[in-house]
Amino acid sequence: MRVRGKIIAALLGGAALGAPVAATTLQDAFVQTYNSSPALNAARAQLRGTDEGVSIAKAASRPQVNGTFGLSQSTNGIDNFSNGARSLTAQLNLSYPLFQGGRVKNAINAATSRVSAGRADLRTTEGNIFVQVVSAYMDVIRDASIVDLNRKNVDVLNTNLKASRDRFQVGDLTRTDVAQSEARLSLARSQLIAAQGNLTASRENYRRVVGSWPENLAPPPALPKLPDDPDRAVTTALDNSPAIQAAAADTKAAGYDVSAARSQRLPTVSAIAGPNYNNYLGTANRLGGVSKDTPGLREVHTANTFGLQMTLPLYQGGLAGARVRQAQAAQNVAVESGIDTERQVIATTRAAFASYEAAMAGITANQEAVKANELALEGVRAENRVGTRTVLDVLNAEQELLNSQVQLVSAQHDEYVAGFALLNAMGMAEARNLGLDGGSLYDPTTNYKRVKGWIGDWSEQPGYTAKGTHTTGPTPTDPDVVPYNPDRGDGAVTPPQQ
Repeated sequence: MRVRGKIIAALLGGAALGAPVAATTLQDAFVQTYNSSPALNAARAQLRGTDEGVSIAKAASRPQVNGTFGLSQSTNGIDNFSNGARSLTAQLNLSYPLFQGGRVKNAINAATSRVSAGRADLRTTEGNIFVQVVSAYMDVIRDASIVDLNRKNVDVLNTNLKASRDRFQVGDLTRTDVAQSEARLSLARSQLIAAQGNLTASRENYRRVVGSWPENLAPPPALPKLPDDPDRAVTTALDNSPAIQAAAADTKAAGYDVSAARSQRLPTVSAIAGPNYNNYLGTANRLGGVSKDTPGLREVHTANTFGLQMTLPLYQGGLAGARVRQAQAAQNVAVESGIDTERQVIATTRAAFASYEAAMAGITANQEAVKANELALEGVRAENRVGTRTVLDVLNAEQELLNSQVQLVSAQHDEYVAGFALLNAMGMAEARNLGLDGGSLYDPTTNYKRVKGWIGDWSEQPGYTAKGTHTTGPTPTDPDVVPYNPDRGDGAVTPPQQ
């Protein structure tokens, strides 16, 4: 509970840090995705289908009522009663199972366990989708920063080129120096165009995951304090992981399936009852020489039956044994799959922890690299002014600074995404952990409570209206992506005027 409280405080309290009023926060992206993601809504619908398994299993323990109606006509005419004449029959059959060898009880228990597994699977889907949201959100912020860095680099190199041309005119530099400046500016423009393409791709991916075009994304909130030891992270994951809980529920359900299959070898007992009705529709009196009052030839016959019926399977051609063995094999699969799921959770947790640690170390290293490259560039420029450094030295120093700045931005992106992935691996990145404030959370038990006791054959769910949002329509104008115009004489790439 303490860790959950820290997550909520971080995501709610930190969402506004450094963000303008109209900015889209990570919390906003979470809420929109939670309410409109087609993948998440499909997972909820799948769980509702799993809920019906309990009602289906319970139906086998309830009375069964069937009616049979028939109208027949003899092909030899209605005068020959011995050949059937004409008759109207009706029969009502009622059957109530008294003993079925435990198959119904085990089927209900198996279905209930699968509902538990389905709820855990829904939690897994939630966490994985939220990881996608964080990744898409941070991709846009990272790529927008890289575009900005490359744009500034183009502006700097453009200024350098103008200075180099001026100095060439006065004989202070050679044509080689100018050519080097021109080449570096062209390279910078190509890097900017590539960065703009990456940004557009990231924004399209954000729109796919979240459902809207990213507008003015705010800096993300600080992550809560994460475990400082991978073993502690794994312990938390083993206790909270919905994937492990789903695997355990599936294994339990498979055990009930085995018991249900074994019950097919046992007898079943049912109480049966029902009225019978037969009307010869006036044809019984057409027998020649027979009085209308002759016993046994009444036009209408009715009867009521009731009793017990036991079915004792003596030999089923090996069917029962095959079904038991099949269920046992499925149980073996569930057991091994549970172990495999545990392995995956452990590996995923440790990998996320390692990525998070590496990214944090990368941030520190790249921050130092940026500071060092800033100092180096300042020194190279000063030495160039006094003639001890060439133009190429300045260009290289500027490129080194740009590279370290891009690597720093990427490391900050990787640290945040890996940290949230670690939360997800530990089972702590679901809607209930994030304190979403966009309305009430989806309750997976509501539908189950409503349908588990339904007994009507004509009951249905209301018509479904899609909750996922479409992303059709024109793409908004992106001020950060400005196609390069080769007709511009200065080579600058700047945003359009608003």
